[in-house]
Amino acid sequence: MTSVALTIAGSDSGGGAGIQADLKTFQELGTFGTSALTAVTAQNTLGVHAVQPIETDIVIAQIDAVLNDFTVGAAKTGMLFSVEIIEAVADTLSRYERIPLVVDPVMIAKGGASLLQEAAIAALKERLISSATLLTPNIPEAEVLTGMTVVSMHDMENAANQLLRMGAGAVLLKGGHRMDTPDAEDLFLSADGECFLMRSKRIDTKDTHGTGCTFAAAITAELAKGAPMHDAVVTAKHFIHAAIEDGLYLGNGHGPTNHAALRNRGSVEWKDVELIGKR
Repeated sequence: MTSVALTIAGSDSGGGAGIQADLKTFQELGTFGTSALTAVTAQNTLGVHAVQPIETDIVIAQIDAVLNDFTVGAAKTGMLFSVEIIEAVADTLSRYERIPLVVDPVMIAKGGASLLQEAAIAALKERLISSATLLTPNIPEAEVLTGMTVVSMHDMENAANQLLRMGAGAVLLKGGHRMDTPDAEDLFLSADGECFLMRSKRIDTKDTHGTGCTFAAAITAELAKGAPMHDAVVTAKHFIHAAIEDGLYLGNGHGPTNHAALRNRGSVEWKDVELIGKR
């Protein structure tokens, strides 16, 4: 039976992030993608030029339409934009049997534009984080959510533990913004005590638009297929590393990643990512 994943996120007209990135990722990883649109953006590699949120009753109707018809194996949230949309999504999902939920707390676009209203941060913390099977913040997002400054691995551990205390089942804190290490280091911590670090060589490129969306979508696709959380996270790390490394060189700004990279490589050798401290 074909696995089904659901993304609840905004649209990126440039195709590198949001709903478009999620559906490409689902397809590449052999999962049928469904979606609920939360906002429309006029966006390209140079930035976000306009944002139009979707009416909450339409957001709710989309989620209901999918969950009433499909057997969804996992879902993810991306850009939610407003308090009203966050509350609508949380309330709607609570009416259904719980499925694995990956919450990517999208706040700022690669070009610096805000994708989450200031007032919505509290709603995200109060209404959605506690529903997350996995929370996937980058360092700036973790700083906003925790009020901490994160510049070292020690800081990452403290911030991840604080996010666990907010109710997330597990946290994948992405360390690409750290400048004190030549490698990209992502820290995974779960409420049941599992902890590991994924380390990969930092890739010198400006084409990183949509990396957070794509990484979270890859985890969601693997969870939808029934993969254990550890395996889903590791597979997704390889997927996003290949997508960044095998660039497409599109646009004049922060270009998109190559969602087909892992498939195009043919036989896969899991050598790009080092796992440390798994238990």
